[in-house]
Amino acid sequence: MFLREKVLKALANPPRIFYVPYSLALINFFVWFLLFIVLMIVFVLLTGTVPMWLPLVFLGVLSLCHTILGFYSKKDSQIAQMIFSGFYLFRQKIPKRLIS
Repeated sequence: MFLREKVLKALANPPRIFYVPYSLALINFFVWFLLFIVLMIVFVLLTGTVPMWLPLVFLGVLSLCHTILGFYSKKDSQIAQMIFSGFYLFRQKIPKRLIS
């Protein structure tokens, strides 16, 4: 019985990075990092320099989004699984009435 409780506890509490499920935290970081790189390239092409405030804006927005994800995942600990199952259904071309 003890092993079953451990398995259920692991399923109910996914691994987290600063209160956000691991997969959502990684996706959040990579999305904002790619946006940061794109903005840096655009600024270099347009002005020839990188503005000094760009890294601070990147860190601020990244922290804000991570905090918002933390609040949502505290309400519903399985939010990452719900998001990824929606992506899976969308890729499988399941009709919209089944997704929602």
